[in-house]
Amino acid sequence: MATVVAFHAHPDDEVVLTGGTLARASAAGHRVVVVTATDGRVHNEDDNRLGELRSSASILGAQRVECLGYADSGYGPLFYPDPPGRTRFGRADLDEAAGRLATILRDERADLLLSYQPNGGYGHRDHVQVHHVGKRAAELAAIPRVLEVTMPREMLLRVSDLAHLLRLPGPYERDIVRGAYAPRATITHRVNVFRFARQKRDAFAAHRSQIGSSGLGARLFGLLMRLPPQVFGALFSHEWFVDPALPTGTLRRDIFE
Repeated sequence: MATVVAFHAHPDDEVVLTGGTLARASAAGHRVVVVTATDGRVHNEDDNRLGELRSSASILGAQRVECLGYADSGYGPLFYPDPPGRTRFGRADLDEAAGRLATILRDERADLLLSYQPNGGYGHRDHVQVHHVGKRAAELAAIPRVLEVTMPREMLLRVSDLAHLLRLPGPYERDIVRGAYAPRATITHRVNVFRFARQKRDAFAAHRSQIGSSGLGARLFGLLMRLPPQVFGALFSHEWFVDPALPTGTLRRDIFE
């Protein structure tokens, strides 16, 4: 059996991007570890994002959850000053942050690291930083394989068009989506996680603060949670990854292949 460490930017990213894959790996007997760079707080909000992360990760079968301790950098043109006593992840020293992650990777003797692509998926400064920190940590800890979480860009463009048509909440600007994640032809791993849709949905529900607040992401979370289970399962039936070490045109069905 192998140990996979999933490195994410914020609490809730673990379920949105890799929830089904982590549940599948755990069900197969592999050790699953979830690490987030931030606690999800942009300022010093009095919420329980890390508690929600632990609940979500437990539902997905993770056996260890860690946070590197940085503050959320926020999304958009404004890059706020650091809150008292904390550094925003987007400003974190690369080697310091990578060293924190590398310590966990060595402790776990990780076989596989799940990280992000150079564009961070859709350009969020914390997601871009996850790529750089994850890549450096893998070098420091001599991790043999790194897979980068992604989604097919063509699919997202269709979702964007449909969302505009139905006036659904979400960051669906075509200019953003056009450069988001990866073209389908460059994706190396397409993992069927349909059997784990219920776990993924339950893990979504664990992030109560995101469902109950008034922000754009919260409205989208709320919309997803109102979907019938069958529709949710169909919508989240697959998760995707890019292995930078594999040639374009490769398509594998499991992260351990």
